[in-house]
Amino acid sequence: MKFYGKAESAATAILDAFQNPGQLPAALAPVFITRKADIPCRKWSWNNQLITALMGHGDARGFRQWQQVDRHVRKGEKSFTILSPVTKKIKDKKTGEERIAVIGFKGTAVFGYSQTDGEPLPGEAELNDWLAGLPFREVADSWDLSVEAFNGQSGKALGWFQHSISGEGRAIAVGVENLSTWCHEMIHAADCRLGNLTEKGQHWKSETVAELGGAVLLKVLGYDLDADLGGCWGYIEAYAKAADIEPLAACQKVLKRMCDAVALILDTAEELAGTLETAEV
Repeated sequence: MKFYGKAESAATAILDAFQNPGQLPAALAPVFITRKADIPCRKWSWNNQLITALMGHGDARGFRQWQQVDRHVRKGEKSFTILSPVTKKIKDKKTGEERIAVIGFKGTAVFGYSQTDGEPLPGEAELNDWLAGLPFREVADSWDLSVEAFNGQSGKALGWFQHSISGEGRAIAVGVENLSTWCHEMIHAADCRLGNLTEKGQHWKSETVAELGGAVLLKVLGYDLDADLGGCWGYIEAYAKAADIEPLAACQKVLKRMCDAVALILDTAEELAGTLETAEV
């Protein structure tokens, strides 16, 4: 790959910095995304908001909820399922007071905004512009990756890469505006595209590839601050220690795999830029 050497050079510089982790800058604080629009799904649980984002939607509602805002689901569109709580009134035997208790969950069918037609809704222009302007967003689009955001404050993860959604594609969802998280998920996508992402769950190998690769991508772009080397080291160190591996050894073990993923993104970006230039001539 054309940009393999560039990725390797940036990685070497980062690993040199890792030799003295005590001198690394403090990890960047996460800038959580909080979608504030008056949309029903903003009140859903984190898991349901994540499902919606991974399905490629910033707004999702039930069939009748769309009708209430003068939009209708297009014929033939397939719903996706979220989990809705099943509640029951329970009376306290001693006090006689009633309370609402969650006794289980049921599947509820919803549809995304892009699956509907009708009257336009107030948008979230600033956040949507940020998502559209992310580095290598054109690469994600060319790989048919849907990209969306979820409210990250109460979540269990800052970002997510989904291998497949019901066999219908792949997606990235981000809960923070930090570029390091975005590039981390893009490396997962490239690693998957190369056929190397075979581990199940959050494995030290795939997570080291993604975290180190994200920092390399940003360093190649000249975004030294956004590369967040302090946070990168802490992330890699935590996974390595859990696997009883020295952090620097973990990086070395996946160095080629990581460089391949970075090079794939850089090469794809250059090819897409060349195609655009040719089209404009």
